[in-house]
Amino acid sequence: MARVAVGWGVRELAEKSGVSTNTIARLERGEELKASTIEVIRSALEAAGVEFILGNGGGAGVRLRK
Repeated sequence: MARVAVGWGVRELAEKSGVSTNTIARLERGEELKASTIEVIRSALEAAGVEFILGNGGGAGVRLRK
């Protein structure tokens, strides 16, 4: 959801975060990744304006910074 919110394809997110397209595909399929890998992906998305919202009864989510 976060990748689509900023208008990126799998290749662009992979490039911006410094991981392979296969790693992005594995993340999106819900496969387990190293914490450090998730962090670099998250950092790239946050730099693009994504805010991650903790689950607060309604489930976790994302939004774009205003």
